[in-house]
Amino acid sequence: MTSNVPLNELGEFLKKRRSELSPRAVGLPETGGPRRVAGLRREEVAQLASISTDYYTRLEQGRMQASAPVLDTIARVLHLDDDERGYLFQLAGKTTTRTPRRHGRQKVQPQLQRVLDDLTATPAIVQGRRGDILAWNALAAALVTDFSRIPEKHRNYPRLIFTDPALRSLYADWEGSARIAVAQVRMEAAKYPEDPRLIELVGELSTRDKQFAKWWGDHRVAARTVGTKTLNHPVVGELVLDWDTLTANTDPDQHLTVWTAASGSPTHERLRILASWATEQNLSPSSSLARSVAP
Repeated sequence: MTSNVPLNELGEFLKKRRSELSPRAVGLPETGGPRRVAGLRREEVAQLASISTDYYTRLEQGRMQASAPVLDTIARVLHLDDDERGYLFQLAGKTTTRTPRRHGRQKVQPQLQRVLDDLTATPAIVQGRRGDILAWNALAAALVTDFSRIPEKHRNYPRLIFTDPALRSLYADWEGSARIAVAQVRMEAAKYPEDPRLIELVGELSTRDKQFAKWWGDHRVAARTVGTKTLNHPVVGELVLDWDTLTANTDPDQHLTVWTAASGSPTHERLRILASWATEQNLSPSSSLARSVAP
């Protein structure tokens, strides 16, 4: 399959990754002399991958397509992690994923909506393509923000991280969370390079925020998996939450993210307090919002 990603995108990714590796890191001797480029030279990557320098140069310049075995070797030479390796294969057109023909707004899968409706003591949201927020429960609204007050076209998690001052204050490590958000968007850009709303999102955030533009240029990638976040919540104080992501089999572009805490922990107790506060504030899940606008 021929990749629809601009040809220089794969080359930029490879150049960025090799610039971060020293000869010593890959088992090559240090020459001691000055180097014109940071990190590994093209000929050094080619040597380690057992391919010609001309072959690797043409690959970086977007003038040829590499086979899966060659890509696998280059990924190993450049010490790519699983997410970066997957991203490399997507850029090279070695996946079967195609850009959706329709770019309309997604609707939450009924199965995920039922799960959300049953989660009353656990904050949870459903994200779609680009990190669009498709659905949430009341406790997620209390934890993060009242999503119902945000226009639907702006209900996008990466966008909120960079444009909502409240979220900058909420995350104890805002920079770490923002970097992950950028890396996740870049991973999706390889999957759906022609998605006009994704292109618009990247353009808007690159213009509005210098840090987004800088991190976007770093070509870091990440999948939605698991992790731990510390939040400084304005109502209940510090929350140390484990987050996990479940993918819908009926639509792999929809992901249920849940935030949990060990039973008996201070965070677990504070979530119970937050749930009571959400009820007092009349914060509603997305399902009730949908019912209110139904004909």
